[in-house]
Amino acid sequence: MKEAILILSFGGPETEADVIPFLENVLRGRNVPRERMMEVSEHYMHFGGKSPINDHNRELIAKLEALLKQEGPALPVYWGNRNWHPLLPDTVQQMAADGIEKAYAFVTSAYSSYSGCRQYRENIAAATLEVGAGAPEIVKIRPFYNHPGIIEPVAEDVHSSFAQIPAERRDHAALLFTAHSIPISMSESCNYVKQLEDACRLVAAKACRTKYKLVYQSRSGPPTQPWLEPDVLDTIKQLHSDGVKDVVVCPIGFLSDHMEVLYDLDAEAKELADKLGMNFIRSKTAGSDPHLVQMIRDLVEERRNPQLPRVFLGNLGPCPDVCPPNCCSAPQRPTARPST
Repeated sequence: MKEAILILSFGGPETEADVIPFLENVLRGRNVPRERMMEVSEHYMHFGGKSPINDHNRELIAKLEALLKQEGPALPVYWGNRNWHPLLPDTVQQMAADGIEKAYAFVTSAYSSYSGCRQYRENIAAATLEVGAGAPEIVKIRPFYNHPGIIEPVAEDVHSSFAQIPAERRDHAALLFTAHSIPISMSESCNYVKQLEDACRLVAAKACRTKYKLVYQSRSGPPTQPWLEPDVLDTIKQLHSDGVKDVVVCPIGFLSDHMEVLYDLDAEAKELADKLGMNFIRSKTAGSDPHLVQMIRDLVEERRNPQLPRVFLGNLGPCPDVCPPNCCSAPQRPTARPST
């Protein structure tokens, strides 16, 4: 059987001309006012219309291909996105033309939720249906939030971030873990919060930090709809009121520097901290760290060989290879802000 690896991601614009068509793809079928879309578009325009996510994926693929050349398995790597080029249906069509019969999809989202897991499975099903006869079988790799390949590089950088704080202030510095907020109704049908809490505990322990807080960012939707809280900006204000001088923010919910990391943290949160006179340090995402690249290779091998042990850290165990039918159910869709 001719097999391959598929890197499956959200996608992002690369020029100012791409921004509106990209956001229209993200919001298709959702009742989002155009003025809200234009507001979000300004976040991209702030960075010249270019999201960092595509360059991240190119770098990740290059490093993965190099590792596969050294260690195997000898599988080609394809790349498809949900919302921007290369679009997933086009990639599936190319795989079919190349004679690929089965592909292992690594989704650039570590946690279980509708938008981070189930929706990608729906995207795969829709793309293979669109391509029709000859489309490869595509199986999604399990969520990997508690794999050492992501926990270890994140923990190493949290430790390095605290080393930037003067020693006499280090024990009084705050550690905030941030993740994309989702509607509470969505969180109740998945293990998103439980997994985030476990990942925070694992990273904090490896970084030798005993005090930390999980907060959320990038909230959207109407004010009447409850979303996961507390918000990172509100928390920074509270820390300032409590006399905290230094804050390390770790975007644990993001695999790489998405636009929400660049804008909501590096721009908005840092601007707030600077205004309050606080020392703000944002730790790195795992990005294309060698630990993470090795993890992708190992997860593919794990899925190809059911007899191999499932690697994980913590007490929750590995996520299943095949999601239960009732997990991460689709949410009701009120007015919402696009995820980036």
